[in-house]
Amino acid sequence: MSKTKAFKALVYNLEKVVDFKHVVCPPYDVISPQAQDILHERSLNNFIHILLAKDSALDDKYRRAGTIFRSWLKDKVLIQDEQPAVYFYSQQYVIQGEKKTRLGFISLLRLGDEKGSAVFGHENTHNAAKQDRFKLMKQVKANLSPIFIIFLDKKRIIQRIFHKQIPAAKPFIEVTDDEKTVHKLWRINDPDLLKMIELSMNSENMFIADGHHRYEVACAYRDLMREKLGAEFTGDEDFNFCLAYFTNTDYRGLSILPIHRLLKLDTQLDLNDFMAKAKEYFDVDQFKDRGRFLFLMQKAGCTEHLIGVYKDKKYFLLRLKNVKMLDKLIADKAKEYRALDVAILNYLVLKNILKLDLDNLTGIKYSPDPSELMDEVDSDPLKVAFFLNPVKIQQIINIAMSVHKMPPKSTYFYPKVLSGLVVNKFEKE
Repeated sequence: MSKTKAFKALVYNLEKVVDFKHVVCPPYDVISPQAQDILHERSLNNFIHILLAKDSALDDKYRRAGTIFRSWLKDKVLIQDEQPAVYFYSQQYVIQGEKKTRLGFISLLRLGDEKGSAVFGHENTHNAAKQDRFKLMKQVKANLSPIFIIFLDKKRIIQRIFHKQIPAAKPFIEVTDDEKTVHKLWRINDPDLLKMIELSMNSENMFIADGHHRYEVACAYRDLMREKLGAEFTGDEDFNFCLAYFTNTDYRGLSILPIHRLLKLDTQLDLNDFMAKAKEYFDVDQFKDRGRFLFLMQKAGCTEHLIGVYKDKKYFLLRLKNVKMLDKLIADKAKEYRALDVAILNYLVLKNILKLDLDNLTGIKYSPDPSELMDEVDSDPLKVAFFLNPVKIQQIINIAMSVHKMPPKSTYFYPKVLSGLVVNKFEKE
C-alpha cells in the first residue's frame, strides 16, 4: 500500500474570497486567546471560525464549527478541486536577519496501525488536547490542518518537482501572513508526476515534526469508523489518511526554534539557594546584559549542554559540568534522550533542585520568545524563566526511531504551515 496519495482538496472559492490574508490562520495550538479574538473579527469567513470556534448561547463550539463548515460548503465559500492533486508549497521568511525559503508539498498520508506505523513520532501528547480535536473531527468529518512531516528526501523529490513544475507556473494562492512570511501554493495534477511522488515516498522514513496530537486523533477517528463499518471496512476509505505537509531536512530552509519555559512557583524562589544547589551539576555564569546573555547561550549551545535562567533582573548560564553524570541521574532513559537539554532541565533542575513533580507540572507556559517570558518574570515575583537552545534535527530523528519520546513542547518548527489553505474532507463515511 502506498504511504501517500493525491486528493481533491477543499479550497476557498476565489469568487467569494478577495484577500487570503483575511481567511487563513496559524495552527490551532499556537493561537493565543488575544489572537483568536483578532482572527474572529477579521472576517466571517476566517478559518478560525471552524478551527477554534467559540461557544454560543445556542450551541457548543464543536457543533457550531460543524454547522459553519457545512454552511460554507452549501454556500460555496469552500469548493472542492475537480482533480486529485498534490499541492506544492513554498514559504519565504526572514529569521535572525537571514532570508530563507522552505519548500515542500501537501498530500495525504496513510495512517499507521498495529501492523506498523507510517511515521515516527518524537513527542509525548496530552489527552485533553486530543479530546478537543477528536470532538471537532467528529463534527466536521475532515482534516482541517496538515500535520508537519520531515523526511530525508533521498530521491530529491522536492527539488525535482520544483525545477520541473514551478518556475513557469503561477501559484493559485499567494498570501503574506502577520509575521511577514510569504506563502505560495501550486496544484500538481500531472498523473505521471503524481505517480512518481507516490512511488518515491514509499521508500522514505517519515518523522512527525509538528502535529502529534492531530495524527493520533486521526488514528482514533479511523479506529472509530472501522468499528462502525465492521466487515464493510476496506482500509482505503478517506479517513484512513490524514492531511500532511512534507518537507525535507535541508538546513537551508528548515528552521527549528527553542521553546522556553516560564514557571510560576508556589513560593518565591530564593535565587542564592537555587544557585548553590545548581552548582552541584553546573558551572554558573552571571550576566548583566540581555543581548550578551542570549548571544553566548546560542553560541555555547553548539558545543555544550546549558540552561539559561532569568530571575530578579539577573541572567545566568548553567553549563553542565560532566555529561557522564546523566547516565546516573537519568538512567531510565535512552542515551539519545539523556542528551536533550530539555531532559537536563526537567530532571536536574525541575525535579532534583526544585523538587517538582514532572508528571503534574502546573503553572507552566511555553514560548519561543525569550523577551515575552522575561517581561512576565518582571511582573510577578513567583515566576522564573528557563531558556533552552533548539533541538537538532538529528536528535529528533534519533529519538523518533527509539522507544522514547521527547517531553511535550520540545520543538518549534518555523514558520508554521497555515491553516485554511487546503482541507481534506472525508467523502466516504
